[in-house]
Formats: sequence, C-alpha cells, structure tokens
Amino acid sequence: MLLSWISGLGAGMALLHLLQKLLFPYFWKDFWFLLKVIRCGIRIELYRRKGELVTVLDKFLSQAQKQPRKPFIVYEGDIYTYEDVDRRSSRVARAFLNHSALEKGDTVALLMSNEPDFVHVWFGLAKLGCVVAFLNSNIRSTSLLHCIRSCEPRALVVGADLLEAVEEILPSLPEGISVWAVKDSVPRGVISLKEKLSTASDKPVPRSHHAAWNLKTPSLYIFTSGTTGLPKAAVITQLQALKGAAGLWAFGCTSDDIIYITLPLYHSSGAILGIGGCIELGATCVLKKKFSASQFWNDCKKYNVTVFQYIGEICRYLCKQPKLFFTFDLIKYDFQKDEPIRNEQGWCSHVKKGEPGLLISRVNEKNPFFGYVGNKKHTEKKLLRDVFKKGDVYFNTGDLMVQDHENFLYFYDRIGDTFRWKGENIATTEVADIIGMLDFIQESNVYGVAVPDCEGKIGMASITLKPNKSLDLEKVYEQVVTFLPAYACPRFLRIQGKMETTGTFKLKKFQLVQEGFSPLKISDPLYFMDNLKKTYVPLTKELYDQIMLGEIKL
Repeated sequence: MLLSWISGLGAGMALLHLLQKLLFPYFWKDFWFLLKVIRCGIRIELYRRKGELVTVLDKFLSQAQKQPRKPFIVYEGDIYTYEDVDRRSSRVARAFLNHSALEKGDTVALLMSNEPDFVHVWFGLAKLGCVVAFLNSNIRSTSLLHCIRSCEPRALVVGADLLEAVEEILPSLPEGISVWAVKDSVPRGVISLKEKLSTASDKPVPRSHHAAWNLKTPSLYIFTSGTTGLPKAAVITQLQALKGAAGLWAFGCTSDDIIYITLPLYHSSGAILGIGGCIELGATCVLKKKFSASQFWNDCKKYNVTVFQYIGEICRYLCKQPKLFFTFDLIKYDFQKDEPIRNEQGWCSHVKKGEPGLLISRVNEKNPFFGYVGNKKHTEKKLLRDVFKKGDVYFNTGDLMVQDHENFLYFYDRIGDTFRWKGENIATTEVADIIGMLDFIQESNVYGVAVPDCEGKIGMASITLKPNKSLDLEKVYEQVVTFLPAYACPRFLRIQGKMETTGTFKLKKFQLVQEGFSPLKISDPLYFMDNLKKTYVPLTKELYDQIMLGEIKL
C-alpha cells in the first residue's frame, strides 16, 4: 500500500514537472529572480526604517574600505583599484571645495568620453552632494547649448578631447557657469581642473557633504531625446540609482565577475547598470572608450571577461511573472494618427500576443515618475491619463514592443517624432531644424527607414526647396556633419515638390516611411551620403543594390 502510494506520488510529481516544463518553462528562473527582487526591496526598506539612507556612493565607499586593493576599473591596460578611484575622486572633491563656490544640491554638467576620469569627476562631485548632469558626448552646437541651459548647472566639466566642442559655444553660455577642463593647457575663460588636482589633497571628504536626507532626492540628470523635440533631462533619484545598480546582482553576477563595459557612460545603462552594478557586486569592470567589434574577443580573452553589457533592438529579458513588481501593459496604437487607439467609451485596449503595442507602465505611489528638469509640460507629455479607467495614470515609454507566446518582449519601433539608430534615440524635429537653417531649404521632414539586416531605422530627410533656389548637396552635407552627431545625420535625401500635411498641418511621415529609399518605387530625386566625397551623391539602382546586399557599411 505504502509502495503504491509512493509510486503514485512520484508519478504525479513527474507529471507536474512535465507540465511545468511545457506550460511554464521559465518558472524557476523567474521564481529565483523574483526572490532576489524581494530581497533587494526589503533591504532598502530596512535601511529607510533605520534612518540609514544608503546611496550608490555610500556602497562604493564601503567597497573601497573592504577591498581597497581590488581592481575596480581596467582601462587601456591600466588598473585602477577601488582605493585609487576613492582617492582620485576625493581630490576632485577637494579641488572644487578649494577653488569653487559649489554647494550641496548644486548641479554640475559633465561632458566626457568613456575614461576613468569620468568616474573620478562623477564620484568627486557626488561626494560634495552635487547633482551630476551627464551630457551626450556626441552632441554639438545648438543641441549642446540647449542641454546645458536646460539643466541650469553652476559648473561644466569637460574632458580634454571634447574641449573644442565647448569652445565653440563658450560665448553663448549663460552667465554664472564656470567651465573646468581636465587638461593642463586651457583657453581663456576655462579653468584647468588638472592643474588644481595636482595640488589637491586626497583626504576623505566628510560624509555630511553628501549624506542623503531622502532617497527621492535627485542623484543624476540623464538626457533623453524622448518622443519629441530637443533632449530633455530625466531626473534619476538616489532610489532609482540604487535599484538600477542592483540589476547585475539580480541577474546572477557575483564579485568574481569581470564586466566589459563599452556603452557610453552618459547613458543610464553604462553608468548605473554598468558602473553602479560593479559597485553593488564589488566586481571589476573593463571600460572601453567605445565599442570595437574587431577588438571585442581579443579583449575578452586578454582580461578574462565573464560578463558584457548589451543594448540593442532585441530588448533585455522581461517576463510577465516578475512584473508583479514592475508592471507594464501593451496597448493598441494608431500608427497613422500617432496616438493610442481608444474605443467608443474612450478606453485603451490591450494588444494580442505577437502584435506590436505601446509599452506603458502604471504610475502610482509605489511606482512614481519623477519627470524631467525644468518645464513641467515635458513631464506631462509623457503621461497618459484615463487609460483603462477614470483617474488612472500611465507612463508612456515611447517604445512599441511585441510580446511573444513565451512572454518575452522584443523592441519593434519608436513612436512620435523619433526613431532609433545605433542604440540612440534620434529626435526628427532636431535634425529637421538643423537642415532648415540652410537658406535654400523651404521645409524638411525627417524620419527613419528600415534597412535589411540592420537594427533600428536609419535617418532620411525629405526636403522642399525655396522658390528660385537650387540644391547645394555639399552644403547640406557640411551642415549636418557640423551640427549633428554622426548617428543622427540623415544618410538619405529625398527632394519633393511639396510636403503632404495632416488636418492639423503636421507633416505626414507614415507614407514616406513605407516608401523607404527605393529608386524603383520613388520618382523623386534621391541622394545618399558619401563620407569619402563629403557630399550627397545620386542614389542609383547600383548603389541601392549594394546597400540592400550589405556591401556598403552604414
């Protein structure tokens, strides 16, 4: 009797295991991940109840005390231990204490490439309790000036290799901003931070300078193009930075891992998930100035890399079960009207699995949205109200996603006046404004078009000319490469006789996107950006075929 009972129990367990494998293949992975998320949440709540507001900086200082000799950053063969970074960042803090009027809570803008001094300056300013605004190192001229003005910094710190970009806008900077360069020889009006560091002490800065009184206070400003207009500074609180830094730990990384970071540190992925994630683990990171496919595997072998960060159009792993904590919904979206679809009662509805939908997330007390710096209308534009019921509020991510039958999410497209190329969100209005500055351009309509075997969409501009004006392709080329980052320059031009507009006089894009850049479908003149000739050249059928076959690098 007992034997048959045991065998029956065993058969039942085997059947349950089989059903679990078939119906919920990722159950245990999700379960253990969920436990880690709960642990992280409990730990933060305990800190809060004890009055111990621990920040990412506090965790770094703790690691520097526990394992001072352990390599923290490996950069171009040089090793920077946790103690090295602690001391160097303290020197940065001391230099500003001695030679500036910066106070706790002030904002400082940071324009630097991926290098150890990016982290040294970031942590040094954090030790003074400053909010650090990361500026995209690719932007120039009007966009750069806009970003600096919008975050209202007391100071701007610039890397040696980017000083020229700041010199161009130096006369236009708002009054009261001191400019510091990590360079010995600097032009008039710029302070040499490198010179000040040579005499600064590396004595620890008292914790009172940076102690957080609330985890909802700003820690960083990180710029995003959003879905319309120029870049906007998103507020990253101390709590958000803590949660982001726990990402690598939540996905199973340990202090023994060596993390390879090629993503730009001005992105939250590189700075918070990457550098912050290494701090959470007490791990080592190999920092690269930028990604190099030819050096990737050699670096992995050379530095014994065990983990690398990836950002691309196939989104990071997300399953429905852990959204118990990070809830999201995919709703139906009208691609032509460029807005969520609402039924007769005014409510939004969910898409079916396998269909693209707008990714939104519920905003409430447990899942707040801290918005953007400055104009409140930018924050309000990111919110959808009365989505499923009266009074509810959702954050609009601006991403169209597809959820498959195993609950994995995949990136599909960006909405609004943006598209994504080479991992960057590109604001079409910003590009159109730059092209529109040319005296022979009447109107410019910028959008992204798909290219076979390429992630995201590449930039294309449809333009009309002013009466009695002729097209100067060399000037168009010079304009875009001077004022736009390389990834934002439109690679294709289309010359139209007139622009189609909507009933509200907004330029139509949907049909243009569908038509793409094929000279077989389009009778309008088409041009392709030629970086060797430094101009736009006619897009012939032969050139088009080369692009479609991947013979030309985009």
